[in-house]
Amino acid sequence: MIVVRNVFRLKFGAAKEARKLWVEGHALSVKLGGHPQRALVDVTGPFYTFVLESSYPSLTAWEEAGKTMMGSAEWERWYARFSPLIESGHREIFSEVEV
Repeated sequence: MIVVRNVFRLKFGAAKEARKLWVEGHALSVKLGGHPQRALVDVTGPFYTFVLESSYPSLTAWEEAGKTMMGSAEWERWYARFSPLIESGHREIFSEVEV
């Protein structure tokens, strides 16, 4: 199992709008066949941190899901509204350790 975390540092004061937009983005992701995601926000650490986390059975599955979603005109229109809220970001990809 692969866990993907897209970690965004939002611009100062943009957290409320990002949360609101994520409700739309999540619904769109589900509509486009994306994997379930959860949004996480900072409690401690750097302010205005917004994380989107999802799991996939493999890197290949993640790549295919990305092609489907990011190739959508609907997703591009949504992301054009979300991206101005972002100051910076990075992606973390983990391989889950099975117990």
